[in-house]
Amino acid sequence: MVTRSASASYAGLGKDGKGKITTQSGVLSDTQYGFNTRFEDGAGTNPEELIAAAHAGCFTMALAFALASAGHSQGNLKTDAKVTLDKDGDGFTITRSALTLSGHVEGIDRAEFERIANEAKAGCPVSKVLTCDITLDTTFG
Repeated sequence: MVTRSASASYAGLGKDGKGKITTQSGVLSDTQYGFNTRFEDGAGTNPEELIAAAHAGCFTMALAFALASAGHSQGNLKTDAKVTLDKDGDGFTITRSALTLSGHVEGIDRAEFERIANEAKAGCPVSKVLTCDITLDTTFG
């Protein structure tokens, strides 16, 4: 079993508060977040951006391994993830994560690529907790 961790702190309350996020690996270390980074264009990060990064990374790695398991050895993949945060009553809900996949894999046709991509999405641990869809912007052959 693998366990990863992160921590967050928030000094002050509401819109005036300022938060910091730190990850176990140190990739994020007291990285700023708050109202301005979540709902405006302030410097720093926000939970939805971090979920989008996690989803893009998890899915792309799952797909790379699935393609290799299917016998493909050459290719490049790039996934963009857009996480949507919608108003829900007095709060908010993450309603979807949209993946846009581009790249090139030698010796594969569209049907096989779509099948493997959908299997990778179904097996990706982050996809399992999000409502997501995939758009392909990929070359074949």
